[in-house]
Amino acid sequence: MRYRSPGKNKFAGWFLFIIVSVFIFSFQVQFNQALASDESVVSSGHSKDDIKRGERFFKGLLPFERTGESCVSCHTLTQSDTLNWNPSAMDIAMKYAGKDFAGFQAAVMQPSGVKMTASHTGFNLGEEDLKTVKVYLDNLAQTGTNPAKPSFNNLILFLFLGVLLTWALIELIFIRKIKWKIVPVIIFLGAFGWQAKMISTDAIRLGRQQNYAPDQPVKFSHKVHVGDNGIDCKYCHTTVEQGKSAGIPASNLCMNCHVIIREGTNSGKFEIAKVVNAVDSGKPIEWVRIHNLPEHVFFSHAVHVGSGKIDCATCHGPVETMDIV
Repeated sequence: MRYRSPGKNKFAGWFLFIIVSVFIFSFQVQFNQALASDESVVSSGHSKDDIKRGERFFKGLLPFERTGESCVSCHTLTQSDTLNWNPSAMDIAMKYAGKDFAGFQAAVMQPSGVKMTASHTGFNLGEEDLKTVKVYLDNLAQTGTNPAKPSFNNLILFLFLGVLLTWALIELIFIRKIKWKIVPVIIFLGAFGWQAKMISTDAIRLGRQQNYAPDQPVKFSHKVHVGDNGIDCKYCHTTVEQGKSAGIPASNLCMNCHVIIREGTNSGKFEIAKVVNAVDSGKPIEWVRIHNLPEHVFFSHAVHVGSGKIDCATCHGPVETMDIV
């Protein structure tokens, strides 16, 4: 009878424990997400069937005889790399969250403004069906949209590769059950190499944001303001000649024009209303920063623009042609 040492049994037990722990962790993460999705407007007296029915109307799956565009064709649920002038589904959900149905119904069925009136021409949805759309949007405001790529997937993959790497080491050093030693060697090198790639990729991304174009709280277009309306860069970026940063204009500066102009050709009233609300409430717009310099780099706009007289387009390109910079 072949004798197996207690040490080998111990390592085999630890290996089994690690595998089970990874799968339990994966299940727990998915369970928590499912549990979080249940914390919705169901507690406000609406059923999950109401939410699901409203979602189907919003996405154009109902009614079956629908001939026009669906809500989601304009009011998207996912981020796009191009500027969609229409408010996103989340924008609408947040605006009307906690408000009564009458206001929402009036905005949809009796819209004001040239652009929205033209967009909603021929739109016809019964009151009860529109109520389910409002319920769906209220639920969306609480739960948020589902991420396209759940962040825990990479973590689970990293842990799984760690399990494979650990097993390969234990097999090579202690257990030595596999006849072909090249098998654990290949598994070890593959798992180690893939983990190293994941670590290096994320490390390289720190502070580097090439092609990074996040959704901003207000859909602002340099093409409209600089290209179409001929506004000089320095009118908005007032500290570009004296400061390290070019500066982000305060909402009050926007109101120099938008105290009169309350509807955009592309965006209608929705986006400009955000600026007006920011001024009225005294709460500044929280723009999302795009460029982060490495810690070892010092850059001053005052030196380059104020002293060096370098034109903005030299570094930033033809912003007058860009909706998204």
